[in-house]
Amino acid sequence: MLRDKKYISIDFSETDLTERNKELSVILDISNFLSSFLKIDDVLNGAAFKMLEHFEFDACRIYLMDKSGRHLNLAAFLGTDPGGLEYVGITEGFTGKAARTRSFIAQHVSELEDKERAALLTSKGFKIIICVPLIAVGEVVGVMNMASGKLIKLDQKMIDLLEVIGNQISVAVKNARLYENILKKKDELLEKKNMIEFFAYSTSHDLKGPAIAIHGISKLLNKKYGHVLNDKGRDYCENIQKISEQIVTLVEKINIYVQAKVAPLNIEDIRIGGILSELKEEFSSVLESRHINWVEPKDDHIIKADRLSINRVLRNLVDNALKYGGDNLSEIMIGYRENEDFRILSVGDDGVGIKKDQYDKIFQVYQREETSRGIAGAGLGLAIVKEVAERHGGKVWAEPGPEKGTTFYVAISKKLQGK
Repeated sequence: MLRDKKYISIDFSETDLTERNKELSVILDISNFLSSFLKIDDVLNGAAFKMLEHFEFDACRIYLMDKSGRHLNLAAFLGTDPGGLEYVGITEGFTGKAARTRSFIAQHVSELEDKERAALLTSKGFKIIICVPLIAVGEVVGVMNMASGKLIKLDQKMIDLLEVIGNQISVAVKNARLYENILKKKDELLEKKNMIEFFAYSTSHDLKGPAIAIHGISKLLNKKYGHVLNDKGRDYCENIQKISEQIVTLVEKINIYVQAKVAPLNIEDIRIGGILSELKEEFSSVLESRHINWVEPKDDHIIKADRLSINRVLRNLVDNALKYGGDNLSEIMIGYRENEDFRILSVGDDGVGIKKDQYDKIFQVYQREETSRGIAGAGLGLAIVKEVAERHGGKVWAEPGPEKGTTFYVAISKKLQGK
């Protein structure tokens, strides 16, 4: 065919296809029609509509196999009152036989062995019944049953066409069921997510009160009765106070983590310089006592984001640098840059740094780097940063510093809309 030409180029036209090959045009039309639906009821009702549109049938019924594989239930119908035909066993009549034998069946109503059913169909004005098994990936999904009040000429081409359409319908049913299962799983996951969040809130709320009470009682005990306690007893009181403080800190971090995941974002124009000034003041005593140099961008920058979230991100990253930077930490560098899609904030330090194999793990919940052993922390700080970045349409990552230390980057999408 291509002996004298390198290629053939022909514009596609459904009208021309209909003139050249009516059967293929019917398949194309039904395929396009079914692919536009995701709900199973829409797929089946649409399929019944298309069968009556393209063929000389008076009625169409589509049955789906139940989970037991022994019964067929009427799922869609058009052109007839389905009374008495809502339920079929696979051992009953031509519909059951089509499912049981996986065979195309065409039969005169008058020749049905079940005379009661034959009478019922005759009363509805039907002379011919055609059953097409709906098979997808080797599984019988159901049966499509067409009825006509007049005789229909059947040849192999017609039978092949109906079987191919039956396959299309069965695949569409499979896809619709898959979609429904995905929606169901999504709802189940959302329900579990809400339950976990409620549990986190309620548990942290219930724990915070007793922890504060334990801290206060142990402090009071040491103050009033410390003179009658020996050194070991006083140490116990101090340890109780420290542990209760850690519980309160953990509870607060859990609350912040949950809020970072679910609290509504108030997207507005915020000045990075203003947030950095507040943070520098907040950490000023630590920076001065440890002689740590604070470096921030010379120019102020305005970004669209949730102010509370960005404040929380930068505070966590600075606090992280101070906690884990080590005794030789001498500088914390705040940076800003942007590209076509993101505004990127960074917090770097010249501390001990992080091992390369830990860069991906440290953003997971309750994950802490080996160098953090012996340092108080809940293992939620970087997880909170990750949640905030993702909710702002961005991401977070870490890289080694130019010479030593670590730099954390937080990308914020430029597409955020707010006030």
